[in-house]
Amino acid sequence: MVKVVGVRFKKAGKIYYFDPGDFEIQLNSNVIVETARGIEYGLVVVPNRDVPDEEIVAPLKKVIRIATEEDGKHAEDNDRREKEAFDICLQKIRAHNLNMKLIDVEYTFDNNKVLFYFTADGRVDFRELVKDLAAVFKTRIELRQIGVRDESKMMGGIGICGRVLCCKSFLGEFQPVSIKMAKEQGLSLNPTKISGTCGRLMCCLKYEQDAYDEILRRVPKVGAIVETPEGNGTVMAVSLLKEMLKVKLDKVNETDLKLYNSSEVRVIKDVAREDYGDIDIEVLKQLED
Repeated sequence: MVKVVGVRFKKAGKIYYFDPGDFEIQLNSNVIVETARGIEYGLVVVPNRDVPDEEIVAPLKKVIRIATEEDGKHAEDNDRREKEAFDICLQKIRAHNLNMKLIDVEYTFDNNKVLFYFTADGRVDFRELVKDLAAVFKTRIELRQIGVRDESKMMGGIGICGRVLCCKSFLGEFQPVSIKMAKEQGLSLNPTKISGTCGRLMCCLKYEQDAYDEILRRVPKVGAIVETPEGNGTVMAVSLLKEMLKVKLDKVNETDLKLYNSSEVRVIKDVAREDYGDIDIEVLKQLED
């Protein structure tokens, strides 16, 4: 076991572990730590605790110090500088006529580097832009191209549910989301219905998938041949959450569908297929990240 503290550098950002050393650090304390980007000011969201060795990404860097009031003021000054740097960078982008969208700007705590995040269709030659920015800010400049999901996380917004985007409010890391999840949850495969603000599949498809996976292990699929108390038949429709089946019996002149609980039937022959209907599967696959 290794003693660590968990630190975030942005709201709903990824949690990084650091060695607290001799410090007994409380929840919601601010600390100064060294990262791959330089010296950073972060918020402790996981106080001193022991975690298994396999959860640690070596080498584990130490907390430099618990942040002081002066450190807090310096972080606030950096926030103001970031807003000014954003406006200056926008002007430079227009001057160079670059096809890129500036998303966010970050100063490292020690002011040794300024990071500019942007999105663009394809690659962008921003070498001259970097030279101009370095001449203005007199420090190291890094331009980083990000994806559309990261753009939504940084900028925020309101989802179709009417709430603040999950990635902006609490989702620390993106989880893989697939078309198969939407299919198994019985959702419309219309891209406009299952994609989020970022244009990719909604992250919330992942939330209930474990429950659906458990139900799918018990419930026959549409098209399965099953044995019922009234004879054999074919599953024509499934209500997963209720675990109810509509079955067309093989009896002669039997046209009505019979309703059964999945526990009342036994699968004779199951099916395994992915039917995406009339929607272009290539269009659907583009929604996956």
